[in-house]
Amino acid sequence: MTFQLIHADGRTETIAEADTYELEGPLTTFFATNGRGYVDSWSIRLASFRTADIASIRRLGASSQEVEQLIRVVDHLDRAGVA
Repeated sequence: MTFQLIHADGRTETIAEADTYELEGPLTTFFATNGRGYVDSWSIRLASFRTADIASIRRLGASSQEVEQLIRVVDHLDRAGVA
């Protein structure tokens, strides 16, 4: 998944391949979690920014892995007669 970060001064940053983000003291850190959706000891830190300098964070679309997972879920529901 990709996040767009907008700084308080109007600059934008794009953080690709990040699954989630969380506060770490005065920083907001973006992580790759290999699709787990939560941060653990296997997560990879991708980028950190001063939280006070962030105006907003937006999630931009789904990753190809998320799309494939969603297709499998819909296919399973269709076979079960739910969808």
